[in-house]
Amino acid sequence: MAIKIIFLFTLLAYSIIVSQSFMYILALKDVQLTLEAGPYTELRKLIDASMRGNFKYVVYAALLTSLLLVLSTIKNPDSLLFITAAIAFVALIADTLLTVKGNLPVNDIINSWSSDNAPANWKDYRAKWFTIFQYRQIANITGFVSLLIGAVFGLK
Repeated sequence: MAIKIIFLFTLLAYSIIVSQSFMYILALKDVQLTLEAGPYTELRKLIDASMRGNFKYVVYAALLTSLLLVLSTIKNPDSLLFITAAIAFVALIADTLLTVKGNLPVNDIINSWSSDNAPANWKDYRAKWFTIFQYRQIANITGFVSLLIGAVFGLK
């Protein structure tokens, strides 16, 4: 029963993380690509401030519950549940590292701009941010799908 409860909380936390990826696929990327430098800068600053204030707790929860899920299923390393939990945990680590080493430094640069004084190469920073985020999307969608496979086919 404990594994099922841990699994539930892992899925909940992970679903919040992956929802960001799906929203960018569905709309947010296209919206940001249509903006000029000033509005883009202001939007990125607002999104970054909100995400840094709130999203970190979701990431901490997902990392903790995902680790607990791996540890609670490690007794059966050949089981589908352990394998999918391990894949999801590694994917979450990759997403977190890409965030910390990639997107956050770009956000710091964008946050230093004013909306009426973005550099001439601001589109290069936007493209870099999206490139890093696409790798994050691959990681967190892979991890989430792995968890779903574990939930559907690995739980008994």
